[in-house]
Amino acid sequence: MEDKRPDPEALLDRANAEELRQKRGRLKIFFGASAGVGKTYAMLEAAKARKAEGADVVIGVVETHGRKETEALVNGLEILPLKSIEYRGATLREFDLAGALARRPRIILIDELAHSNAEGSRHSKRYKDVAELLDAGIDVYTTVNVQHLESLNDVVAQITHVSVRETIPDAVIEQADEIELIDLPPDDLLRRLKEGKVYVPSQAERAAANFFRKGNLIALRELALRCTAERVNRQVQSYREEQSIKSMWPTADRILVCVSASPLSERLVRAGRRMAAGLGAEWFAVSVETPAQVNMPERDRQQLKHNLGLAAQLGAEVLTLQGASMVSEILLYATRRNITKIIVGKPTRSRWLDRLFGSPVDELIRQSGDVDVYVIKGDAETSSQVRRLPEQHPVPGANYAWAIGTVALSTALCWPMFHEYHFERSNLIMLYLLGVVVIAARLGLGPAIVTSVLGVAAFDFFYVEPFYTFAVRDSQFFVTFLVMLAVSIVISSLTSRIQRQAGVASVRERRTAALYSMTRQLSSTRGMERLLQIAVQHVSEVFESDVVGLMPDADGRLLVRAGNEKFPFSPRERSVAQWVFDLGRPAGMGTDTLPAAEAMYVPLMATRGPVGVLGVHPARPSRLLTADQIQLLEAFASQAALAIECDRLADEAQKAQVEAETEKSRSTLLSSVSHDLRTPLASITGASSSLLEENRLPEAARRELLETIHEESARMTRLVANLLEMTKLEAGTKMKKEWCPLEEVVGGALTRLEKTLRDHPVTVKLAPDLPLVPQDVILMEQVFTNLLENVVKYTPTGTAVDISAIVENNEVRVDVADRGPGLQSGDEKKIFDKFYRGKGAGASRGAGLGLAICRAIVEAHGGKIWAENRVDGGAVFRFTLPLKGEKPVTEQLPEVQVS
Repeated sequence: MEDKRPDPEALLDRANAEELRQKRGRLKIFFGASAGVGKTYAMLEAAKARKAEGADVVIGVVETHGRKETEALVNGLEILPLKSIEYRGATLREFDLAGALARRPRIILIDELAHSNAEGSRHSKRYKDVAELLDAGIDVYTTVNVQHLESLNDVVAQITHVSVRETIPDAVIEQADEIELIDLPPDDLLRRLKEGKVYVPSQAERAAANFFRKGNLIALRELALRCTAERVNRQVQSYREEQSIKSMWPTADRILVCVSASPLSERLVRAGRRMAAGLGAEWFAVSVETPAQVNMPERDRQQLKHNLGLAAQLGAEVLTLQGASMVSEILLYATRRNITKIIVGKPTRSRWLDRLFGSPVDELIRQSGDVDVYVIKGDAETSSQVRRLPEQHPVPGANYAWAIGTVALSTALCWPMFHEYHFERSNLIMLYLLGVVVIAARLGLGPAIVTSVLGVAAFDFFYVEPFYTFAVRDSQFFVTFLVMLAVSIVISSLTSRIQRQAGVASVRERRTAALYSMTRQLSSTRGMERLLQIAVQHVSEVFESDVVGLMPDADGRLLVRAGNEKFPFSPRERSVAQWVFDLGRPAGMGTDTLPAAEAMYVPLMATRGPVGVLGVHPARPSRLLTADQIQLLEAFASQAALAIECDRLADEAQKAQVEAETEKSRSTLLSSVSHDLRTPLASITGASSSLLEENRLPEAARRELLETIHEESARMTRLVANLLEMTKLEAGTKMKKEWCPLEEVVGGALTRLEKTLRDHPVTVKLAPDLPLVPQDVILMEQVFTNLLENVVKYTPTGTAVDISAIVENNEVRVDVADRGPGLQSGDEKKIFDKFYRGKGAGASRGAGLGLAICRAIVEAHGGKIWAENRVDGGAVFRFTLPLKGEKPVTEQLPEVQVS
């Protein structure tokens, strides 16, 4: 029978996603094929309906374009004022994100989602403003046209011959909670255009002649319907997953797009997105970093970063692989991830170069096996312009000069070998090959090939008859020349490749070592600020940047807790860092969010959210962090965040343990005290009631009842005193030490317990050389009192008690011994714990605090206390008191002579 139970992991994922969705605002998109179909009108109608239901609805920004019907719907809705931005001498009006967050309505209307904000705004794009509103829990109504979707940008350009610059990632559409398609037939739209209901008359004429042609509108309408259908299809698939309905397809397609540093890769990315959307497939954008690309020009690195960023915006899983062969790495990854389709670009270099060095596309097709390979040509005209940094290539002239000089040196060394020492020509060839190896190892493949060609030419010119001419008398030397040239080129190629691979391995090793070093230090360190300082130090060294670590205070405001003083942390930078911490997304220099910042800010994301922010300001701001560097930076940030979170969890666990122990102690105390107080209170109550009710009691009985009241009151007083004393000791009460003889303390305790010890003979043996002892007299008298009371409680009547003290190892050791039943096995250490009562005749009496107080007092004096059984029967309690400190000087009395 087929198991139709849902997957527990999937249920958990859906529950977590639903929990996040409940905290986030809802996004409703009014979607259309083009301007004029009525998106803004429909959005305002929906807003009016929600306002009539009592919802708090405001207008953030709405473009009416002079349409009277639309303007009429605006009336009655609150409009947030726009903010003014000065840009190149002009004043621009933009949506006020800060004002909207401060107002916090239930629903806000944001027209034209693909709009680009003016320079100086918090975000470069309006859809990012909307994302921040959603994160704040505010519902958003917005409008967008199909031509503004990033994945359809080149398709719309081919259809309409108009390149749309303002685009939004498809992920914005995919993450919308609701999409309402606003559809209008092309004829009706053209009629509205003529009536002036779309644009003003002058703009309407130009639009009708260019963009608003019937064929264009039909194609755009089809694209809009297809996009809506794809979303409905995804909703159906989501419903099937929630209901554990098995898919009708045995396997799912997975698409891999090969991305390079070429601007033409943008077309491949968009084609992959469209294919994945049409098939409902998961797709990946993969770049391979080979040893030959380690020294890639900065311009190409920025282009590759842009291409991968575009793929990420369109919803791809982006990955950079590293290996010696691009084809082998791609196929290995395709096998591991069960890829069914691979998209690559057509080769653009000359055919003879492909035949000479091989074609990666041909090799990929031949080795792909069951994987389908789609070869697509790029379109240079539709590639977006990427901001590129000026390249700083090293001048290769010096390298080739070294190549020529190496050939000259080899020729000079061969001259005496050939003419004076008559070496064979094969030995001369070895010397030229040695020069090729040196140049290839030091300067790369190009100079090495030049060295190979010049070496063959020099060998022919100087050492093959006829000399000093390139003519060859013996034709067998042609074979020598060809073999020499081939071997030289092969050696130079292999040497250069090994050098590049060694360089890549060195880079990987340094990155791994840096990450490992930081992780090892973090794992052995405690304290939030110390952990942050370690992370800042390692990031600063690896990325050659000024770095700061920011942590929130009690109010959630970021403060600098570690970092370099050179970091440009102005109030503007602080606001960028605060935004990163509040929303948990990177921002600043080199990103699409707040790119005008002087540094890049990365959140320290832990499992429970951001714990801080890492600010990175490169030593050379003109060089932005590359994609692989950003990945490494995020790895550093993740390790630091986890270490900080573990430190916090350890503190919380310790605090919870202390609270648990406190609660346990409180419960034990209440249980013990309630029992121990109940007994004397019952005795006092019974004795006092007897005295009150019986007026003619004999004098002996009356005295016995009064003694009972007195004894039980004293017992209860001692119990309360012990509780107060224990509380004071645990609170760290300061002792008043003074140098005094131990005899006084022992005598005071014996006097205090004179009645209690009347049935126990006491013997005191103090060493005659016993010095003064630094002690708190009151507390030490309490120690002797508690020890003696413990003897009386647990030994039979008539048991003798021995008190002795000696000096050993610069401390005084005191013994309080008895001849009672002794200690039970295992009680030697437990009896000093709070509320522990040993097994014996007196176990039912007392709260179990007397010996705990003794231990606390002795340890506060710097000594130790323990208990053990005597060899000949009984128990002995021993404690030590150190003889530390400056002893007082006793005055000597002058001798008096008696005559």
